[in-house]
Amino acid sequence: MLDSLLTLWKSTGIYNLFSGPTDIWIKTLIMYVIVGVLVYLAIKKQFEPLLLLPIAVGMFLTNLPGAELFHMDLFINMDDPNAKVVIQDVFAKGGLIDILYLGVKFGVYPSLIFIGIGAMTDFSPLISNPKSIFLGGAAQLGVFAAFAGALLLGAIPGIDFNEMEAAAIGIIGGADGPTAINTTKELAPHLLGAIAIAAYSYMALIPLIQPPFMKLITTKEERKIKMEALGTVSKLEKVLFPLIVLFIVAIILPEATQLVGCLMFGNLLNVCGVTDRLSQTAQNGLINVVTIFLGISVGATATAESFLDMKTIFIIVLGLTAFILSTIGGLLGGKLMCKLTKGKINPLIGSAGVSAVPMAARVAQKVGQQEDPSNFLLMHAMGPNVAGVIGSAICAGVFLALFK
Repeated sequence: MLDSLLTLWKSTGIYNLFSGPTDIWIKTLIMYVIVGVLVYLAIKKQFEPLLLLPIAVGMFLTNLPGAELFHMDLFINMDDPNAKVVIQDVFAKGGLIDILYLGVKFGVYPSLIFIGIGAMTDFSPLISNPKSIFLGGAAQLGVFAAFAGALLLGAIPGIDFNEMEAAAIGIIGGADGPTAINTTKELAPHLLGAIAIAAYSYMALIPLIQPPFMKLITTKEERKIKMEALGTVSKLEKVLFPLIVLFIVAIILPEATQLVGCLMFGNLLNVCGVTDRLSQTAQNGLINVVTIFLGISVGATATAESFLDMKTIFIIVLGLTAFILSTIGGLLGGKLMCKLTKGKINPLIGSAGVSAVPMAARVAQKVGQQEDPSNFLLMHAMGPNVAGVIGSAICAGVFLALFK
């Protein structure tokens, strides 16, 4: 009887938590605090709850002592980073989240989410005002600045960011969660938890991060500029646009074809007018199910051992820097266009060049109306906003082409 009780005791989470080294259980308790913060932000503050909450639950599950729901060693061989994943081992030795994580490892979830995003995205503002694609490109400044910063920090002993890790960190500046996840799982899967949490947390905080820099860089007169109404876009233009964009991207940068192709396919389902059922499924059922699986799987990579180190701190700092610089890049591009068009472009719409759709466009609208309540910039800001989605996918393709 005593042996049975002892065996039962050793199988409990309490024993597994406190029987190991002191630093492990302290780190585990810290992870529980981080989970609590994410849950608070998701539920109380409603910051990206559809993703922050599943990510928080995934973090909680993976750090439950003795649960053994996720095993990163099945996906990453630290002795041989180029080793292939053995799917049979995942099903034979893995837990529930290991099986779900296959969708992240093979790039299935981010691509399916891009189909849903494409189905929900209206490219009409970009088609009507193609010049706004310049602002979507200018807002990628933070991507390459964070990449360079990570390389510089890699010279610090104990940090040692290599080119692939720096590229994965840099893509946080694109303000596109699926793109960041897809890039990181290819280049630096061991950093996936930290990068995903940084990317989605900062996306959720865009209404707090962007306005101070928008007001700092633009003048009051510039923020009051009213833009002319956008022209009407025909159905033919809407149908041709995704096909033309996909063709151009695939010809120039094949590595970006997967994400851009899924994005444009989803948009084609929406605009063609004959696949409403498929479009509605992509916008609702498909993207909701995949979001749950993606969030839990990504959160599960944030184990106490891998998440709580100096690299994570630098990733958080670099991610914030990337978001700020991307905002500044878009605003400077907006000011340049304002000058070139002799005051016809409100520079605020440049801040929407980060690809957080439609939150960044709404922030531009809000800041503009603080100066003039009769000023409506939302549709104008949606042009750079959707251009930023394409831009971040192209940046990811560049990194994958260079370092994969």
